[in-house]
Amino acid sequence: MTNSDRQRVDKWLFFTRVVKSRSLAAKLVQSGRVRINGDKISQASRQIVPGDVLTITLDRRILIYKMLDPGERRGPADEARTLYEDLSPPPVPKSDRMRSALDGLRDAGSGRPTKRQRRETDKWKSTEE
Repeated sequence: MTNSDRQRVDKWLFFTRVVKSRSLAAKLVQSGRVRINGDKISQASRQIVPGDVLTITLDRRILIYKMLDPGERRGPADEARTLYEDLSPPPVPKSDRMRSALDGLRDAGSGRPTKRQRRETDKWKSTEE
């Protein structure tokens, strides 16, 4: 394995267009949101090689990428997609997201007590003592 097969993780994240800048890539790594082969890393200078699996936690999604090539530059998106194999789970369909959001709705009277019900409960508790 030659030195050209290795790549800094922050540089590779920038080349693959996961983040907009290398400084953001370094912050992402330092915040503990990147794992290499299951091991959490905290240094942006960590070297990765082809075959490594990176798990990247972003705000609303988790990306699982297998590194195929270190890359030479930050090129167009089509070129960036050749640097990795996407192993991420498919996103949740919108219909399922809407259904789960509606699950929080309750029938009338099945939730928190009203002010009147709370007063009656307090009155009942005070008479027991």
